Amino acid sequence: MRIEKPEGELRRGWTTGACAAAATKAAFAALRTGAFPDPVSIRLPKGETPSFALALEGRGEGWAQAGIVKDAGDDPDVTHGCTVIATVRSRGKGVTFKAGEGVGTVTKAGLPVAVGEPAINPVPREMMRKVIEELGGGDVEIEISIPDGEALAQKTWNPRLGIVGGLSILGTTGIVHPFSCAAWIASIHRGVDVARAMGLTHIAGCTGSTSEEAVRAHFKLPLEAMMDMGDFAGGLLKYVREHPVARVTIAGGFGKITKLAQGAMDLHSGRSQVDFEWLAKFAPAPHRVDVMAANTAQQVLEILGAGLGSRVAAEAKRRVEKILQGAPVAADVMIVDRAGKIIAHAE
Repeated sequence: MRIEKPEGELRRGWTTGACAAAATKAAFAALRTGAFPDPVSIRLPKGETPSFALALEGRGEGWAQAGIVKDAGDDPDVTHGCTVIATVRSRGKGVTFKAGEGVGTVTKAGLPVAVGEPAINPVPREMMRKVIEELGGGDVEIEISIPDGEALAQKTWNPRLGIVGGLSILGTTGIVHPFSCAAWIASIHRGVDVARAMGLTHIAGCTGSTSEEAVRAHFKLPLEAMMDMGDFAGGLLKYVREHPVARVTIAGGFGKITKLAQGAMDLHSGRSQVDFEWLAKFAPAPHRVDVMAANTAQQVLEILGAGLGSRVAAEAKRRVEKILQGAPVAADVMIVDRAGKIIAHAE
């Protein structure tokens, strides 16, 4: 489904991986020839050939660098507007990678690159190798840096995933699709991978910070066990089904958990709605009209009381178990109110 705004279709953008590959190509061309191609074009994994304007360039004895300002299109990407800089040096054997200023280093197992390596994912690495080969190949070190990347990384999952010192260089297609949610779901998957690699047996997916704090305090879980699930219950549960942990807790506010109980796997208000007729089946006959006239799930909870929370949590737990399809994972569901109090827990 296309997502549109009044003036037309939302504009696509480019991943940090695509920007890094384009900057690498421009820098390596200058290292070989003394001239920077501007704009510089690259071929993306699916064959598209975008061009990128250079934001900076520089060279000296045995090195050259180029920078490109990342354009994420109309996606609310934390890295939109940052400058991705590639410094290419003639050294080493083959093509090697280095984390420069603002690019993180991996410190925990379970991610697509090894501990101690720069947080430059496999597809961007391959894209950079290909642009080096395209221009004749050579023994080079590619250093990727992003000014202010360390501060920006605090707004991402990187600290929780054990990526320290900055951002990750990401992307599997080179293209950012506005509001595609793919990056968020990929981060959830990497969170599960890291938790499993650490040997954690209990993880929790929460719809927001209030429910996360309540669950973490209740179970005394480490930060690495907390999956920033947001609205993507299906994205977490389907991945856990294929990559099991002993126990998963799902937690959120009454409205979100109601939608999960009703069968929604994406809990965003724009993509799923509370079914008040479904809620009314839990109401005594005198209150069903009131439930059907309610504006929000919270109103229904206020009408029917805390017992409704327990029934909805139990229904949500059954729905979670159905999604898990018999995987060796014990599941429980919590409902947390806006003050952070656990009002229902289906174990």
